[in-house]
This record gives sequence, C-alpha cells and structure tokens, in this order.
Amino acid sequence: MAQMSSSRPYLVRALYEWILENDCTPYVLVNAQYPQTSVPEAFVEAGQIVLNLSPNAIRHLEMDNDRITFDGRFGGVAQQVWIPAQAVMAIYARENGQGMVFEVEPAPVPPSDEPDTGATSGPAATKSDKSGRPSLKVVK
Repeated sequence: MAQMSSSRPYLVRALYEWILENDCTPYVLVNAQYPQTSVPEAFVEAGQIVLNLSPNAIRHLEMDNDRITFDGRFGGVAQQVWIPAQAVMAIYARENGQGMVFEVEPAPVPPSDEPDTGATSGPAATKSDKSGRPSLKVVK
C-alpha cells in the first residue's frame, strides 16, 4: 500500500474554516523549536507559542500542505511568520477551546557526513533522548 501524506494540514485548514464560520477566533499552538519555524521569539514560552489566526489579527494568510505563513504585528513590530505544517500542535477556538490537538511530530533528522553506526552511548545519547519533546499545556 502506498504511503499517504500527512492529514494534519488538511485538518488544520478545515478546522480553521469551521472555527471562523462559528464566529470564533482560531488559535494555533506551535512547536517553536521545530526546524524552519519562524515565529516572534520574544513570545515563545517553553518552546511553544500560541498565535491568533483571526483575519482581524493577521494579513496575507497562506495555508498549504507544507506550511502556514502570514504577516502579523507583535509588540507593534511587523513580522512574517512561517510555520511548517508539522509544527502545529493544536488548533482551537479561543472562546470555547473546541478544536483538535495533534500528536507531537519528531523533527526530521538532518543528514550527516558521518556514517550511522546505529549505536549511541554516553551523555549525548541520554540528553537527546529527553530533548525535543515539547510539553502541551491547556491555554484558556
């Protein structure tokens, strides 16, 4: 059977429309440490950031199967935000919390020049086993 693409970007787009059609404010919880994520670092807490995707709050929103991009103002400073689809941890309505939480995606491993021996040991192995797993907290 052929490998299917991720359903996450499709679900995020559908829930975004559903939240707007119900006159609510769409918020996304993002893993700010996911590779190629560009968000305002000053607002990142515990490796995560909550972003308001309301049409009143942002401009030039684009959602496709690979990423979400938009222009926003953070602390009065204009900034372009770039979020890989796999960095989205949840999308929900601010008013009632209805939406969906997604499984945390492991970050893709960049290719290295060294051959993979398949064995890791020592302090580096212990540290990497614990890192990269952002925690999810309830945001009201």
